[in-house]
Amino acid sequence: MRAVFALVLVVGMALAGAAVYMVQTYMGQTEAALARANAFREKTGKLVQVYAVNKSMKFGDPLTAADVVPVYIQEAKLPAGAFLYTDPAKAAVPATTATTAPQPVAAKSDAPKTGELAAAGPLFPADTDKPRFLMRSVEPNEILLASRVTEPGEAASLTGKLERGMRAFQIKVDTSSGVQSFVMPDAFIDIYWTGTGGDVSGEITRLIESAVTVIAVDQASGEGQMVAGNARTVTVAATPEQVGRLAQAQATGRLTMSLVASPDDAVEGLVEIDRDKLLGVEKKAEVVEAAAPEVCTIKTRKGDAVVEVPIPCTN
Repeated sequence: MRAVFALVLVVGMALAGAAVYMVQTYMGQTEAALARANAFREKTGKLVQVYAVNKSMKFGDPLTAADVVPVYIQEAKLPAGAFLYTDPAKAAVPATTATTAPQPVAAKSDAPKTGELAAAGPLFPADTDKPRFLMRSVEPNEILLASRVTEPGEAASLTGKLERGMRAFQIKVDTSSGVQSFVMPDAFIDIYWTGTGGDVSGEITRLIESAVTVIAVDQASGEGQMVAGNARTVTVAATPEQVGRLAQAQATGRLTMSLVASPDDAVEGLVEIDRDKLLGVEKKAEVVEAAAPEVCTIKTRKGDAVVEVPIPCTN
């Protein structure tokens, strides 16, 4: 009997020791994980939820709740105008307009400085069913900013595709323009001018603008708005100086376009071709004859003969 009691006591102590060891190990792992989490939080700072698009979208596309997802971002790196996720249970929404969908709000531009993300309005207001439209092309997981969308019900205009200081210039195109049926909004094109002028005989073709952005084709400002058929106008984004060159070129000659894969492929320097360069004709060097030296003389009479005597020339 005593042996059984001793055996039970030994097994109990062993189990108790194992339990203590397991608890200590678990507590140690928990403390280590907590320390790592605290260190990570110190590095990243406070995280907030913002809204990002979940697919690639183009200028003029309507934005719906199905097109956005909440993602986390560092509060210190929060872009101005980002739409913040708001818990619908905590949002002060009237009972008549309550919704189960999370409502994002836009952050003020000073939010990263103060750390307080004040709401500037919901992304999808409950008092209207009018959609917002994108004013820029966006890619999947790109943070949605107030500057990228219109107000509810407001149509997207071409001015939304222009960067600060840029202008929209419309170019007339036809079947001889090079890419009339292939150019799309948001594409990049080189523009060539063909005409006569200067000291060159005959017509010349010169690259006048390289890798300019197309913002509209006819009335379509997005690829999804394109209508099959031959385009009549192409609208590009250009600086005031570029607008002046394009207007002068369009008035004095013919414009031809070629598609460019990327703005990084922009050409720098003069690109000019005339008929001789096209055919490989080399111009003959002009022979300039040296002027004969000036000779000054005086005439004197010796008897019946008249003799010319050379003398130094004076100016």
